[in-house]
Parts: sequence; C-alpha cells; structure tokens
Amino acid sequence: MSSSVQLFRDQRYHELKGQCLQQGILFEDPEFPASDESLYYDSAAKGKVEWKRPKDLCEDPHLLVDGMSSHDFHQGKLGNCWFVAACSCLALRKSLWQQVIPDYNEQEWDPKKPRKYAGIFRFRFWRFGEWTEVVVDDLLPTENGRLIYCHSNVRNEFWSALLEKAYAKLAGSYQALDGGCAAEALVDFTGAVAESINLEEGKYGEVISEQMKLFEDLMKVHKRGGFISCSISSPGRPSEAETAMGLIVGHAYSVTAIRKLRLGESLVLSFKAEKLFMIRLRNPWGKKEWHGAWSDSSEEWKKVSDSERKNLGLTVENDGEFWMTFEDWCKNFTDVDICRTVNTSCFSLHKTWEKEMMYGAWAKHPEPLLNRSGGCFDNRETFLQNPQYLFDVKKAQDKVLVSLQQEDRRKYKKEGKGDNITIGFEIFKVEDNRRYRLHKLTVQERVATSPYSNTRSVFLRRTLQQGRYVLVPTTYIPGVPTKFILRLYTDVPSKLRELKADRPKMTCWSLLCGYPRRVTQIKVHSAEGLQKQDRSGGADPYVLIKCENQSRRSPVQHDTTSPVFNTQVIFYRKDIDSPVTIQVWNSNLLRDQFLGQAVLAASPGEPREQRRLKLRGRAGGEAAEVPGHISVTVLCSDDLGEL
Repeated sequence: MSSSVQLFRDQRYHELKGQCLQQGILFEDPEFPASDESLYYDSAAKGKVEWKRPKDLCEDPHLLVDGMSSHDFHQGKLGNCWFVAACSCLALRKSLWQQVIPDYNEQEWDPKKPRKYAGIFRFRFWRFGEWTEVVVDDLLPTENGRLIYCHSNVRNEFWSALLEKAYAKLAGSYQALDGGCAAEALVDFTGAVAESINLEEGKYGEVISEQMKLFEDLMKVHKRGGFISCSISSPGRPSEAETAMGLIVGHAYSVTAIRKLRLGESLVLSFKAEKLFMIRLRNPWGKKEWHGAWSDSSEEWKKVSDSERKNLGLTVENDGEFWMTFEDWCKNFTDVDICRTVNTSCFSLHKTWEKEMMYGAWAKHPEPLLNRSGGCFDNRETFLQNPQYLFDVKKAQDKVLVSLQQEDRRKYKKEGKGDNITIGFEIFKVEDNRRYRLHKLTVQERVATSPYSNTRSVFLRRTLQQGRYVLVPTTYIPGVPTKFILRLYTDVPSKLRELKADRPKMTCWSLLCGYPRRVTQIKVHSAEGLQKQDRSGGADPYVLIKCENQSRRSPVQHDTTSPVFNTQVIFYRKDIDSPVTIQVWNSNLLRDQFLGQAVLAASPGEPREQRRLKLRGRAGGEAAEVPGHISVTVLCSDDLGEL
C-alpha cells in the first residue's frame, strides 16, 4: 500500500480478506451493511430490496468480461446518470480505470480456486486532494433477482455495480447519489481539474468563431486524456422529458469522440463543405438517441459508404451512442462539464505545468481579524475577512489555471445539509513586495473573477502579467463554514502560500532595531515626456522606488518616453522622517542612465488621490527640474493593519 493512499474508515483490504479466507467466510461490511441505512438517508424512500451476491445472480460471475468499455453498463433506478456518464468516460482510458480498480486481476473471481474468493473488493477515489481506498463486500441490492442500480449489459459482469457501491459508501448511501454533476465523479476518478461551461450564455450556438475556439479546445482536452460530458438544463421542463430531437432533458451524456474530418471530392459535393466537425455521444441508458442530422437512420449516412465511414472514424459501436455535428451539439445542449488531466510530468512532449495545492477552510469568528468567512466581493465590509493566498508570476506573462474545490457534502444529506455551497474567488494584482494580509483595497488591481457556482468546484483560466497576486477564495454568502482545496497551475513555480499575519511580527529584535511605525503604499501609474535617449527618439525606462534601506524596481518598458508602469509597493517604515524616493532610469547595456526623481515625505496627511509630479535632478533641496512627469498614488497610515 502506497503511503499516499488513505484508508476510508481505516479498513485494510488485505487484512480483512486474509481473515475471511482463514475463517472460510464471505466478507460482510460492518461499515456499509446490507440494510436500508445504506440504501436511503430518507426513511420515506424505503422500498422492498433483497441483497444478493453475484454468485446468487449468475453461474460464472466476473469483475470484468473481455476488458472494460464505455458500453459495458446501464443506469438503474437511481437518478445518477451523471455517475454512469462519468464511468463511460473512465472506461475509455485504461491507465485511469486501473487507478480506480487497483490490481483488478487479483480481485477477479478465479473459477479454478473458489476458496480464494472472499466477497471483498477495493476501489480508489481522489477525494479532497488524496487518493482514498474504499473496501466493500459484494452484497448488491436487487429486486426479483435483478440488480436495481447500475448494471452491466453482460449478466455476469459486476465491476460497475461494485464501483457504484463503493462510491455510495463514500457518500453515505445510494440515495445520496441521486442527482449530481458528471464532473464531480470524473474528478473523484482521476484528480482532474473540472470546468463547467454554459453554452447558451457563451452564445456558442450562434457565434461561429466562438464555436470553433471551443471545438479546438475540446478536441485538445479529449486528445490529451481529459473527459467531457454534457446535458440540457430543464427550467420549465420536467427532468427526463424527451425533446423533439430525441434528447433527454436534465440527463448527462458522455462524449466518446471528437473529429475534424477533411472530406474527399465525392463527399465535398454531397455535403457542400470541405470539413466536418463531429462529436460522438453516449446516453447512459443505452437507448434514446438523437433524431437529427447524422442520427442512425438519417439521410447523411446514406451518402457515406461503409468504407468511407471507417476511414473517417465515424463508427458507432453500440446502442445509445450517436454522432452529431458540433454546430447541432452547441445548439441542442446547454451545459458542458470538462475535466482536464493537467500534465505535471517532467517527461512529456506536451506542455507541462507547475502545480501548487493548498488546503483551507472558511471559518466564522466574531473578531474581524480572525474571521475567515467574509462572503463574496459584494460584501465590501467583510470580503477581506476570507482566507488570502499569495503567488508570483515570474514570466513577462503566464497562463494560470486555478481550481477551487469544496468538500463533498453528500455525506451530510442525512442531516439535511447535503447541498453544495455557492463558491468562487477573486484575484488581485498587489504590491510586488507584499507579505501581509490585505485589509483595504486601494491601489490593488482586480484582475480576475471566477464564476460563482454551487458546483463542487469552480475553475478559471487567465493570462496574467508579471508580478505578485493575492487570490481570495469565498463563499457567496458570509458566515458559511466549510473546507476547500485550492489548486494553482503555472508555467514556472509560483510559490503559492497563505497570508496569515496582519502586520510585521513584534520580536525581541524589534526592541533593539526598532519596530515599524507607519505603513506606506505607493503605486507608480505612468510617466510622460521623458528625455529621449536613442536615435529613434525613444527610451527604455524603469522606476526604482526607495525607502529607508529597501528598494523595488519595475520591469523595463521598451522604446517609449511615455511608459505605463502600474508598479505597486508597500513599505513598513521605522524612520517616518526618512522620505520615499521614486527614480526613473533608462536601461542600457553597459550602464543605466538616471532620468529624474520625485522625493515624497509620504505622511498620513498627504492627498490620497492620484498625483502628477514633476521630475527633478538628484541635488539636495529643491533640485532643478528635468524633462518629464510621473503619476503616482501614495497612501499612508500609522495603523499598520489598515492597508
């Protein structure tokens, strides 16, 4: 057993199996007994169910029959099409389902050695940042000798029913799996990063350019081992109603293939297009298919010979699976769940990412400085009373992926608290040298806002400029306690860490060396009219901000005499009489050239609005003016916890 795998309820598979074999009995799980309490969290939902072992349902039971495919199984009475759709996706990737069903050959029935069978199985799920092993017995709920929940279309194959049982055990009961999102199960199967897209809001059915961008992105996700499922939301329509085109409302479909096809001459004439953009779906019911273009009996198939179908890869392997054009897909479905398997391997031909992961919690406290449940950005008074995380973008610009995931709340359904909480996050560009929590938003720039959603996780992709950032994860409403994990992926290491301290710590050294008396925030917005430095009439300026024995330098702005810096710094000052100096320099290969400076007292009484200052030379007192101005905002406070 790998040390990185946690044991659910501390049940050890090999120990339990060994005990059963020694005693000559079949395992019965005391943690998830074959009783109504494992079936239902709601006593009103009870029905007449018999628990039976696979050997009581068929003569030659197997975990897997002829391997695993996305067509092996169907949804039962439970409203968990989302889970079954996720299983369809999982079955497409052997390397991934072997993680979920470890040592599947060792777990398989061996008809030659029936005494080696103990009626015990184990499965692994990625739960809240850790792989967790769940042990189950093989007693399965039936009616009239048939499985009532997820079941294989081969009568003697049981992997899907046993996997569903292990997942129900994690959730607290089978009924707790009723209703959900395929992305949740896919994250639990793989540790992937989930993203939800609303096709209607994004107008993907109307704007062709957006449609093509989405197609290329989904094709890349699918090619690189990610998973996609889709559904039709049901406002005003009963769930599981059938549309005029044969699709089921409120039902999760798995995407099993995406193809961009170049057509031969004969097909170009038939379809009046050189390319086809196609997507293949599977209905977990194994029946009820699309009736539109490219459906099984449509005119389009009559124009394509069997050999051309095979060459194009437009194959349908089983009932419940069907092709659509990508345009029809965008127009007929409303919601897409994407699970990206983010590549963090050093040994890869594809782009790799640097991953950082933090565990956190929203927790209520009556003391504002200790409260960590302040609600979303609209709650201006309490918003910054949330957890705060600092990270750096080291490159000139970097694509950043962020996933915020709350703990799975299905286990709380018995207590009536099983619904997901609405969560999201904000990202702010902050001072390049910030080390303490934000207490007031002043010069900081709000650069990104995630969607706010009551799904288990929210996701954001954004390209950020070089600098330091603070990410604030929030619940939508203040005062809602729950745990979360935050995952951040960047091209180069970001040094993600939580900001816990409100101000510099008072130590014994503070008595000897002094403790800060004033905090000063400075933002240098821009400069204009700088002295020209090269033949083309430009310059390569940067700013250097000095305070006491500290200094911060901005990135160089190339070939301009009117640079935009947007550089922020914060200083905790011991000597409040020592001024702040903002210098502008021109970057040169051999030696940088001084272009001018502004010297500020930076005291609390100075104006807090943006100011335009004349540049001067370096002589003491009222130094001579030099070409150029800088625009700055300066804020000061003698309360170190104000800014």
